[in-house]
Amino acid sequence: MFAGLVGIAGAQSLEDAQELFLSGKYDDCAKLCEREADKNFRQEGWLILQAQSLLARGRYPEAEVVVSNGLVQFSSSVRLRWEGATTAKFAGQSNLVNIRLREMNQFAAARPWAYREPADIVVLGRMALRFGADPKTVLERLFDPAIKADPDFREAYLASGELALTKHDYALAAKKFSAALAKFPKDPDMLYGLARAYEPSARGKMLELLASALEANSHHVPSMLLLVDHSIDAEEYAKADELLGRALKVNPHHPQAWGYRAVLAHLGNDAAAEKNARRLALKFWPANPEVDHLIGLKLSQNYRFVEGAAYQRQALAFDEDFLPAQIQLAQDLLRLGDAQGWQLAEAVHQEDAYDVTAYNLSTLRGTMQKFQTLTNADFVLRMSVQEAALYGDRALSLLNRAKSNLVAKYGITLESPTFVEIFPEQKDFAVRTFGMPHNPGFLGVCFGRVVTANSPASQGGNPSNWEAVLWHEFCHVVTLQMTKNKMPRWLSEGISVYEELQANPAWGQTMNPRYREMVLGEDLKPVSELSSAFLTPKSDMHVQFAYYQSALVVEYLVGKFGFEKLKAILRDLADGVTINDAIPKHTAPMKQIEKEFAAFAKARAEALGPGLDWSKPVAEVDLLSRIGLGRGRAPRVADAPANSTNVAPVSPNASPGPDTNALAHTPPSPLPASGVTTNQLPSPGPSVTVPASGKSNYWSLVETARRLIAAKDWQAAKAPLAVLISLYPDQSGPNNAYAMLATVHHGLNETSEERAALEKLAALEADAPDAYLRLMEIAEAGNDWKSVAQNAERFLAVNPLLPQPYRGLARAGEELGQTAATIAAYRKLLLLDPADPADVHFRLAQLLRESDAPSAKRHVLLALEEAPRFRAAHQLLLEFPAGNSSPTNSTTPLPR
Repeated sequence: MFAGLVGIAGAQSLEDAQELFLSGKYDDCAKLCEREADKNFRQEGWLILQAQSLLARGRYPEAEVVVSNGLVQFSSSVRLRWEGATTAKFAGQSNLVNIRLREMNQFAAARPWAYREPADIVVLGRMALRFGADPKTVLERLFDPAIKADPDFREAYLASGELALTKHDYALAAKKFSAALAKFPKDPDMLYGLARAYEPSARGKMLELLASALEANSHHVPSMLLLVDHSIDAEEYAKADELLGRALKVNPHHPQAWGYRAVLAHLGNDAAAEKNARRLALKFWPANPEVDHLIGLKLSQNYRFVEGAAYQRQALAFDEDFLPAQIQLAQDLLRLGDAQGWQLAEAVHQEDAYDVTAYNLSTLRGTMQKFQTLTNADFVLRMSVQEAALYGDRALSLLNRAKSNLVAKYGITLESPTFVEIFPEQKDFAVRTFGMPHNPGFLGVCFGRVVTANSPASQGGNPSNWEAVLWHEFCHVVTLQMTKNKMPRWLSEGISVYEELQANPAWGQTMNPRYREMVLGEDLKPVSELSSAFLTPKSDMHVQFAYYQSALVVEYLVGKFGFEKLKAILRDLADGVTINDAIPKHTAPMKQIEKEFAAFAKARAEALGPGLDWSKPVAEVDLLSRIGLGRGRAPRVADAPANSTNVAPVSPNASPGPDTNALAHTPPSPLPASGVTTNQLPSPGPSVTVPASGKSNYWSLVETARRLIAAKDWQAAKAPLAVLISLYPDQSGPNNAYAMLATVHHGLNETSEERAALEKLAALEADAPDAYLRLMEIAEAGNDWKSVAQNAERFLAVNPLLPQPYRGLARAGEELGQTAATIAAYRKLLLLDPADPADVHFRLAQLLRESDAPSAKRHVLLALEEAPRFRAAHQLLLEFPAGNSSPTNSTTPLPR
C-alpha cells in the first residue's frame, strides 16, 4: 500500500520530510528520518518526526525505542520527552509517562531561558494543560505568543485549535483552524480540526472538509474515523465498517478504530465481537481510558445510556481523573433521570472551569432548583413556577391521557415514572438536552424516561402546539422503552408523528404543496436509508420532510400489514434484531417494501388537489419561496443524540460552535391565521402565465389571490380562492386559502362567512392562535359561549401564557353555569396582569361568596384596592357580616 523510498534520496530538510508525513507517506517519512537522523545528530526534529511516522502506522514499540534512544542523545529535550509521553503509553509504561512529564516541568523551571523557541513553548503549554494549568493562560501566554513569534509554525495553530475542541468551544476552534488554513490550506490536520469544529452545527460543511483532508492525505486516519462516527450516527453501519477497514490498513492497532468496531458489534448485538474489538483496542495500552470513553459515548449517542454509562465507569476505573468520561457520565445519568449527574457535572466544573458543558450544566442546575415540581403516580413534571401555575395541571392531564392511550395501545408496562422538564428559556432547554446553549429548531427531546421540552415562552411570537409536542414525546417514551432504546431514528420519529395524527388530525404533518413536489421529485429516501435524512439535510425543509416521510412509512406499514405487525417489529428490535431484518420478517422483503412504499407515497402526493395544475408557471418565479409555502410544521425532534454530534441539522453555511450567550431561537413568522394583512404581502407583481394544461394552476391562483388582497379588491379575490378551496379543500399550513378567504370576508364585513372560513381553518390547523382568537371574538359577540370555550381551549394548547383565552373561558363558564371552571380561569387570568384586575377580583368574589367567604371577601378588598370607587364592590363588602361568614344576601349584580 505504501510506496518505497523513491525519489527522495536528495531530501535534506525536515520540511521535505514533513511533506511526506502530511501526505500520508508514513513509511517513506520514517525511513528518511532514520537516515537523516544519523547525519544530523544535533537536530532532534528528525527523531520526533520518525516516532510520529511509526505511531501513525501502529508500530508503537519501535516508536518508543526511537524516543528512548533519542533521549540519551538529547537528554534535556522537552520536545522529545513530550513525544515520549505518547510512545510510553503505547509501550504499556504508564510510570514512564509521568516521569517524562515531570522532567519536562523540572527542566522548564530550572532553565526557562533554554526553552524560548516556539516549538518548545508549545509542548510546554501542552504539558502544563496536562498538569491542570489554566487553559486561558496557556492560550494567551504560550500558544498565541508562539504563533506571533513564528506565524509559519503549524504546531502552535494545532495546539490552540485542539485546546478549544477539548473544552467544547467550537466557535473558538473554528476561528483558530480557519486562521491556520489561511497559512496551510492543504494541511490535513487543519482541515480535520476545522471539520471537528463544524461537526455539532454543520455536518455538510464537516463532510466537505473531511473530503479535502483525505484528498490531501488519503491515509489520514483521524479523518476516516470522524467519517466513521458520522456514518454510525446516520445508521450507515456497512459504510462505517468499510471505513474502519481502510483505517486499520494504515494502522492495524489504532485504539479508536477498534473502539468503533466494538460500537458496531454492540449495535449489531454481537457481544463476542464487541469484547474482542475492545481487547484489540487495549492491546498496547491496556489502561487507556479513551477507548471505553469512546465506546460509551457512541452508545449514548445511540440512546443506549445504561450501557454508555457502564463504559464511562470502566474508563474512570482506568483513570479516575479522566474528565471527558466524568462529564459524559454526568450527562448519561441525567438522561436516565439520576440526579447524581448534577453533582458529577458540578465536580467537573470545579476541576475544569473552562469545560463549556460542565459550566453550562452547573449554571442550569441553579436555574432548575427554582422550578416547581408537579407529580402523580406516573409523572414528575418540572417547570417554572409561573408556568406551573398557569398550565401545569393541563400538562399533567395531557400526559395522563397520552399514557392511558399509548401504553395500552402498544401493550407495555412502564416500570417507573416519566420525568418531563419544560423550559421557558430555549438556551436552558438546549443545555439540559445537548450540553450546549445553541441548538435551535428543537421543540422537545425524549431520552427514554426523561423528556425535555421548550415552553411556548421560548418560541417567540409563533409557538407550536405544545400539547402535540408532549404527546409526540410521550410516544417516544413508550416506543423507546418498548425497544430498550434499540430503534432507528426514522422509525422512532415516524411512529410519534403518526400517533399525533391518530390523536388529533390537526396535529402531526400532512401532505402539502411542498411535500408533494419533494415526493414526486428526487427527495424521497429509500426506507433502509431514511435515518440519514435527519443528519445531513439539504435544508430545514428537508429535515421536516424526513419527519413526514417517516410517518408516511409507518402509515403504509400499518395500513398494509396491520398494527400488530408494527408491534412485532418493535419487539424484535428490543431483542437486538436490526430494522432491515425485522421489517421483512413481519411484512415483505425490503426491496418490495421500498418499491411499494414509493408508489404509496406518490399516490398520496398525486391525490393532493388532483383537479389542479401543479406545474410551475412559465415565468421563472419561485412562487414556492415567495409566498411562504416552503415552511412546514416544526419538527418534533425526539431522538437527537445525547451530545452535539447529531443535533438539529442547520444550513451548511451556518457558523459553527456553541455560543454561551446564544439568543433563543425564534422561527420565521407565518402570516396570521386569522387573515393576511396587506403590509405583509408583496406589492402586486406581473401576471403569471398559466401552462396550457386544461386545469387551474395552483401557483397562479395563489399569486392572483394574494395580489388582489394586497390591492384590497376583496370581491375579485373570492374567485381564485373559491377555486382553490373547491379543488384543494383540506389545506393547511401558512398562507392557505382559508386564511386568505377569512381576510377577504373580514374586509367586506361578512362576519358569518369569515367565521365559516376560520372554523374550517381551525379544524385543520393546530397552530393557529390568531384564528382561534378571532373566532372567540365573533362567538362572544353572538353569545355563542360554547364556541368561545372551544376556541379558548384551542388557544391554550398553543399559548397558555396570554390572558385572552382565560378571559374567554371565564366568561363562557359564567354564561354556561360552570362555576368551578370559571373560578379556575379567573384565578389564572389574575396571574397575567389583566387589563382590569378590579373586575376580575370582583367576579371571583361573586363566584366564591357562597362556597368560600374568606376568599370572597379578600377578592372584594383587592378589587377596592385597585378601584377604590368601585360601587358594586363596596355594596358586596357591606353584605359580609362581621367575621368571615357568607354574605347576608346575594343581590349584588355581576357586571356584564
